[in-house]
Amino acid sequence: MSTVSQRHSISALSQSPLRHAGMDRVGIGYALVDNCSFGEACAAIIAHAKVGGQPAFAATANAQHVVLLDKDRRLREVYDCADLVVADGTSLLLAARLYNRSLQERVTGIDLFQTLCGLAAENNLHVFLLGGRPGSADLSAIALKKRFPILRISTYCPPYGFEKDTAILEETARTVRAAEPDLLFVALGTPKQEYWIYEHGLQLSVPVCIGVGGSFEMVAGIVHRAPLWIQRLNCEWLYRLCLEPRRLWRRYLIGNVEFATIVIRQRIRRAFLDAFFALADKGSFAAELREPGLQSKCKLVLSFMSLTPDDISESCHYDTSAR
Repeated sequence: MSTVSQRHSISALSQSPLRHAGMDRVGIGYALVDNCSFGEACAAIIAHAKVGGQPAFAATANAQHVVLLDKDRRLREVYDCADLVVADGTSLLLAARLYNRSLQERVTGIDLFQTLCGLAAENNLHVFLLGGRPGSADLSAIALKKRFPILRISTYCPPYGFEKDTAILEETARTVRAAEPDLLFVALGTPKQEYWIYEHGLQLSVPVCIGVGGSFEMVAGIVHRAPLWIQRLNCEWLYRLCLEPRRLWRRYLIGNVEFATIVIRQRIRRAFLDAFFALADKGSFAAELREPGLQSKCKLVLSFMSLTPDDISESCHYDTSAR
């Protein structure tokens, strides 16, 4: 891990330039998703980009990400240090509801990308598009310039597999640095884009980096987005599956079953936790909680979670009062 990423890891655990102090978060699988609206997410990102503060990055979580996080420790480390995690998927809103929690609304990567580009134009901010299929970043930039004529925008599409080539990684970094962007949109697919942002993007002095998956292709018109009525029915995934079945069948058909399994398992664990907190609230425990063997196990759990007993007592108080 780079020195910049190490510093970011430490600071992200205590505070975030994109997440206000009172913002609630919902754990879905290994993803802690911020309960923010689309407008709040855009406002926080633009405000930080205008100030030009320490590098920050936002993740757009969906069901695929939750499934990958369940198997990928490296990706978990990246997500744990994200400055903002938005719910890019109705499935996450449904999971939160199953947990008796709430997420305000879906914040899709494609809508976030386009809206932020419009706001960047209004605020004279420079955006950079990195990645995508060959030519998609350039075509996307042309489409965005037609909508926002005063937008300052740069693009670069590194060759496939560039993350394994030190020379091309350095060339990519030099290209981004030379442009001095305020917002860096990275479209390399998950988890590659998250890895790159965490290990390289945060060293480039860009105020905000955001992984946006296949957004460039949609804005460029290479891949068609679902009609609005399908989006409102929350069936955009099915539309994409019909368009590209060979590429996406595993992600949506098998991946959705895996996501449901993760959510059900977590719901069962939450039921045990709720029961434990309910008993603790009523003072139902006697001397068993003071047993040396049990206390050592509690300390082990707390160290694993990087929390202190005070943190746990505060979160217990919050959860029980919220219910």
